[in-house]
Amino acid sequence: MNEAGRHDHRGTIFVEQGEILAHEAHPGDQYVLRVHAPRAARTARAGSFAHVRCAASLPMRRPLSLMRADAEAGWLEILYKAVGEGTRLLAERRVGETLDLMAPIGTPFSPDPGRPRALLLGGGVGLPPMVFLADQLRRQEGFHPIAFLGSEVPFPFPTRPSTILLPQLPDGVIACMPQLEDWGVPSRLASLQGYPGCHDGYVTDLARIWLDALDETARAEVTLFACGPEPMLAAAAALARDYGLPGQLSLEEYMACAVGGCAGCVVEIITPEGPAMKRVCVDGPVFTAESVAAFRAPA
Repeated sequence: MNEAGRHDHRGTIFVEQGEILAHEAHPGDQYVLRVHAPRAARTARAGSFAHVRCAASLPMRRPLSLMRADAEAGWLEILYKAVGEGTRLLAERRVGETLDLMAPIGTPFSPDPGRPRALLLGGGVGLPPMVFLADQLRRQEGFHPIAFLGSEVPFPFPTRPSTILLPQLPDGVIACMPQLEDWGVPSRLASLQGYPGCHDGYVTDLARIWLDALDETARAEVTLFACGPEPMLAAAAALARDYGLPGQLSLEEYMACAVGGCAGCVVEIITPEGPAMKRVCVDGPVFTAESVAAFRAPA
């Protein structure tokens, strides 16, 4: 990174004391949190995240992906799973309380108007950025997003049969995310848990079936976007490589400061100048699929 770009994030990250507007519990210790943070909401983009102080007793913040933002109403929405001390304390917070957060942080996704078929793959805690990206793309003329979402715990929303036909997919794979369906964005769900209407496998399996059904011209319009656990991202990178698709991956790493100071979240990225250690928090979390050293094809 050049000297001028080293501090690009300054002046774009806001610290806000936001009122909790809604806090809904879902199966699998999952929660959807809506917080009033008008400055952050104006500039948040799909792929960016918030660094949240979960409780007054915990000085260390927790990085949480943004699922939606409403610039006009001034709120951010976060889907998270309570898995440790911080997020379990966050789950106890109530509507009307004040939440200390820093947002938006990180390099977001960069859709290409020249490739309007956006293939969105989200797994587990990787669902929120895909929902945000779908919301963003449906508002931009010319884009045609499609989302395949996977989870091994109950989905944090009531599923329903889709009314948007996807004849490329196997019969019976009809479960969708209602929010996306209401936006007109086709979606299908995948799980190994036998949930009704879901594909019995991985989201990358569904993506291969869908891509195989496209002709060469249509496939040349596809960009792959993915967020999820590391094995899923590795599979998504392989998928992009196999089909010759540009891909963008949102990585997940432990973060202490989340603003690039501690360098505790570095990963190896292949740049035009050679391998370099990049910070997931501010240099990412979104990187091109072919640049992530851990996901490249063996030499």
